Amino acid sequence: QVQLVESGGGSVQSGGSLTLSCVASGRFFSIHSMDWYRLGSGNQRELVASARSGMDGIYADSVKGRFTISRDNAKNTVYLFMNSLKPEDTAVYYCNAQIDLRDYWGKGTLVTVSS
Repeated sequence: QVQLVESGGGSVQSGGSLTLSCVASGRFFSIHSMDWYRLGSGNQRELVASARSGMDGIYADSVKGRFTISRDNAKNTVYLFMNSLKPEDTAVYYCNAQIDLRDYWGKGTLVTVSS
């Protein structure tokens, strides 16, 4: 069974940095994309960044220039490097992956940014 496990969340002050990781485990043939979403206080899920095979990263306007998504295909892992964090980045961050034509979600990791 395919599982996605996120890690790296935590609390940080405004202007700080955090790195999130998401590892895909189980038996599968290929990962088409690995994305990061977040659910903030507005209770609306937002696509933060997407790493699709053979393409440059795609970012929400709100994080461009501050966040970087990176995939390590050998480790079935996607990272989200978050710099210059702002209080409005506070949210639960979820990993999503398209694996063997199916959609999978992690359980989420909480990021809290204080002013």
